[in-house]
Amino acid sequence: MSPPESGDHRYIQVARTLRKEIVDGVYPVGSQLPTEHELCQRFSVSRYTVREALRRLREDNLVSSRPRAGTMVVPRPSAHAYVQDVVSINDLLAFATGARFAIESIAMVPIDDELEHRTGLTAGEDWLAVWGFRGADGADAPVCRTEYYINRAFAAVGRMLQNHSGPIFPLIEDLFGLSIVEVRQEISAVQISVELAGRLKVEPSTPALEMQRTYITSDGEIAQVTVNTHPASRFRHSMTMRRVKG
Repeated sequence: MSPPESGDHRYIQVARTLRKEIVDGVYPVGSQLPTEHELCQRFSVSRYTVREALRRLREDNLVSSRPRAGTMVVPRPSAHAYVQDVVSINDLLAFATGARFAIESIAMVPIDDELEHRTGLTAGEDWLAVWGFRGADGADAPVCRTEYYINRAFAAVGRMLQNHSGPIFPLIEDLFGLSIVEVRQEISAVQISVELAGRLKVEPSTPALEMQRTYITSDGEIAQVTVNTHPASRFRHSMTMRRVKG
């Protein structure tokens, strides 16, 4: 593991690495993570740091820990609703583990006027479009339609996606050695089209929430735009705000 970046806590880096390995299937559901002692040696950190990292994974419902039984990777709760209650970039990695992404098409497409309006990208430019549906295990209908638009400078990541069901931005970071430092999010109320209604198993014009995320690199470049369309009954967004004492 590389030395921690300035201002970044070691336990966050450890949790980020383990979270990605869980998402990528290095540690599948039902398997045990290495012991605290082994993790301390691997990351060259203290036992306190490892325990804080594991605590974050438990908060994400990725693992469970029991005395003398170790830490085990657990399935995220199956549900027909997709619940988001965290707004940290690091924690975006956890969400896709509970809603697997089934890709239907990957193609380079020009941004037309309609896509410019929906994504904020510049019309006329070519972006790698990855379209599909996310579905929770055991659910009889997808939780959302997902569209990825990936900067053509990073289009080589498309070769890695057919066997990948987790979030894409960590692959871009790893493949091109860059960092996503900002995610801008907008949520809009829309109606589901006739074409999309059948796939999501709802009536046409059903109210939906369209979530657009724009991923910005440390160079200020847009790496990826994601658009998720959720039937309103299958999505809930919660946020906790605290007063800052000054």
